[in-house]
Amino acid sequence: MSTGPTAEVRPAKRSEVADILDVEAQAARSLPDAARLAAAIDDDGRLVVVASAHGTSGAGSLLGWGKTHFWDHDDGAAPEGHYLGGVTVRPEHRRGGIGTALTQARLDWIWQRAPEAWYVVNASNVASIELHRRWGFVEVARASSFHTTTFDGGVGILMRARRSGPLP
Repeated sequence: MSTGPTAEVRPAKRSEVADILDVEAQAARSLPDAARLAAAIDDDGRLVVVASAHGTSGAGSLLGWGKTHFWDHDDGAAPEGHYLGGVTVRPEHRRGGIGTALTQARLDWIWQRAPEAWYVVNASNVASIELHRRWGFVEVARASSFHTTTFDGGVGILMRARRSGPLP
């Protein structure tokens, strides 16, 4: 998978946890727990992907990252299933297709496992909602929380996309 001539999207390695945390710090986001992130990388039921600059390694070489979640139970309107988690791209590399490539890679992985993909988003995040419509995501429900996710302002949207065609 590739975002073009300068970046490659691939599964994350456990050795890249510190680099992923650096991406979060550079984006001024709350840092995820390193042990939980490492566990997600090792979990065959989830996918953590990174976009890396070709020919570089170490701190600063990761341009962005994203993850999936799998919920094995329903929670109100939110069913069990594969969910897109967050995506973070270093600020200086935004608007260059990296977020799109990270999302496509995660959806390709989900489509190999399930006929539907789920996504939750803050109702005020119009840019993310519009971005995900290109993959066919539609609103299913609104609530103050879905599974363990709560929303600033109190309203989130549960969205679903359906894979076209049979499972591989």
